[in-house]
Amino acid sequence: MEPVAGARHCPFDYAEALEFDPVLRHLMTEEPVSRIRLPHGDGEAWLVTGYDDVRTVTTDRRFSRTAIIGRNFPRMTPEPIVQDEAINVMDPPGSSRLRSLISKGFAPRHLERMRVRTQHVVDELLDRMEEHGAPADLFEHLAAPLPLTTICEVLDIPEDDRAQLRAHARTMMDTTVENKPAAVRAKADLRSYFETLTAERRANPGDDLISALATARDGDEILNDQELTVMAMVLLITGQDTTTYEIGNIAYTLLTRPDELAMVRDRPEMLPQAIEELLRFIPFRKGVGIPRVALEDVELSGVRIREGDIVHVSYLTANRDGRKFDRPDELDLERQGPSHMTFGWGGHHCLGAPLAATELQIAIGTLLKRFPALKLAAPAEEVRWNRTSIWRYPLELPVTW
Repeated sequence: MEPVAGARHCPFDYAEALEFDPVLRHLMTEEPVSRIRLPHGDGEAWLVTGYDDVRTVTTDRRFSRTAIIGRNFPRMTPEPIVQDEAINVMDPPGSSRLRSLISKGFAPRHLERMRVRTQHVVDELLDRMEEHGAPADLFEHLAAPLPLTTICEVLDIPEDDRAQLRAHARTMMDTTVENKPAAVRAKADLRSYFETLTAERRANPGDDLISALATARDGDEILNDQELTVMAMVLLITGQDTTTYEIGNIAYTLLTRPDELAMVRDRPEMLPQAIEELLRFIPFRKGVGIPRVALEDVELSGVRIREGDIVHVSYLTANRDGRKFDRPDELDLERQGPSHMTFGWGGHHCLGAPLAATELQIAIGTLLKRFPALKLAAPAEEVRWNRTSIWRYPLELPVTW
């Protein structure tokens, strides 16, 4: 079959609370492999939406992330967030070598230290929220500070530097075209900061994750200076923003669904399973992320993708694929079934997923235990949502208890 004619313009700017994007829903049901144009970058791309097709694109060596380097590929943000040397754009075996080295930084002993520290930070933050008194903004008191504090402590970033680093990361996520010069500066400043910091840790390693990565060995293999710099950047950006937004999204979802909230309160042992379902169900971002390039002609769901074509996947639609998930648009906290794709899939599955899952479980579990009568302090329809970032999240989440 020949490629589908014409391409749909997809700004992917839908931002109505956590409702599913109707454009994505149309594409997944009517054109599961479709041609799209995105707000930034040159030309058109394919969008692959089905669970099995997404799994193929993310695991098949005929699709390459490395091949996007040097191309002004179609994307959501004016300035590409990804760095050319990042593991995010490596293909095996190069990415396999890096993943093996990086996984040593997430060894069980490191994760246990992170878990203990996360619990301590959550307890401190909720103490302050209680002292503040109701009503309080849950986003300000818990969702925003927790992941930044945790990842900065794990990386041992000085407290005085943290606010500026977070500001740089947020600037890079903005989708407005006017933001491009600021995003270019933020990206360069972040890189410069981590070049200096990682060089210091290489020379004088401590007990932090950057030092663990700097000294990690797999036989004779170590991370080189550029790899270490970019990996530290990736850890800061992905280790704070996504978890911040998901804490806000999960809290909002539970606080607007009394039955599910009661279930998790009454059966705290089911929280890990419940969070997996919440991660599947919540459309946590807009549109798409980093694409791949087809290295040869490939047919997916009867559509021929040509060698050299840019291919995006949607983890959001894969998570709602009715061929994989029974009642995909329902939130079922007792669901058993395939794994969700919120942390990616295949060779680019998020290495920090265990840390993120730990943070979410501790944050939500402790919150519900400490405040058994927690509820929204304003009607759900009055909650304001971000409209300019690639991420979807509440700007404030006023609660009372």
